[in-house]
Amino acid sequence: MKKVLGIAFGRKMSNTDVMVKTALMECEKAGHDVRFIRADDLKIEDCTGCISCVVGMISGRGKGGCPIKDDMAILDEALMECDALIVASPTYEMSPTGKFKTVCDRIGPSHDVSFRLEARKEGLAAGKDPKDLPDERSLKKRVGALVSVGGAMTKNWLSFMLPTMFEITMSMGIDVIDTYEYYGAMAYEHVVGNEPVMERMRLVGRHIAEALAAENEEERTKWRGDAEGTCPVCHCDMLTVLHDGTGVECPVCGIRGELSVVDGKIKVVFSEKEQKRSRLFYAGKLEHSTEIKTQAAPPGSIPNKAQLLEPYKNYATEWKS
Repeated sequence: MKKVLGIAFGRKMSNTDVMVKTALMECEKAGHDVRFIRADDLKIEDCTGCISCVVGMISGRGKGGCPIKDDMAILDEALMECDALIVASPTYEMSPTGKFKTVCDRIGPSHDVSFRLEARKEGLAAGKDPKDLPDERSLKKRVGALVSVGGAMTKNWLSFMLPTMFEITMSMGIDVIDTYEYYGAMAYEHVVGNEPVMERMRLVGRHIAEALAAENEEERTKWRGDAEGTCPVCHCDMLTVLHDGTGVECPVCGIRGELSVVDGKIKVVFSEKEQKRSRLFYAGKLEHSTEIKTQAAPPGSIPNKAQLLEPYKNYATEWKS
């Protein structure tokens, strides 16, 4: 029996809430232990950007913990316990809710598996007590599913949803095996009256259960979504056009592809080498954390910083007229 965590953002017993619970019910039918958390029930403060979580791990003096003491600890423990994660958010202005982004900011660098694994390895090599090192459960292999919910009748009003939602799984290296985009929700009083969508959410639950029952890594991480998408790693369609010819970039994975038009249709090819350095994979995360470790400016590198900042301290805090 595995543990499946469902996190819903938005209103209580509304579409997003019920959709996550529908998927969890399928996981429970498959014999798994499930838990549901509605994020808006928790008091979670904004990340202050103090970076003490990362600095602590890099310096060997911390476990990646956050100095803010609030309900994030409840969500954090649930994440550490789970083997699979199902997350859904309603669409606010083409992207997930503010609470969703707050949670992602708090998970972000503090839970990055490359920081945590390297800190554990270095700490163990130095003879430190494992209890004083980043939580070993951080490194557990997990699978996940992401669901976006939008009232708009036109799909492009959800354009930033799924790419942004990868923020919640990225740091922990959770393998997303399914995504679903529900738009046109305002055509129904409630999702319970839209049976095709309810059935798709049951399928999300079955997909998670299938992945948890897989006997090998290839089967566990197999993509189970409706469409392959343009990027072969995250399966999203969004691309950034690079102004150097035919180059494009997946904004989720941070990998480069080459765009061409074949028989009147757009084709994008990502090399195997690029795919392997996606920031959804450990290699891509390690590339990023190594950059920070080796290139970050040390404190005190600007000796006259206080003097240079002086003109900005109380600048334009009130209207002049």
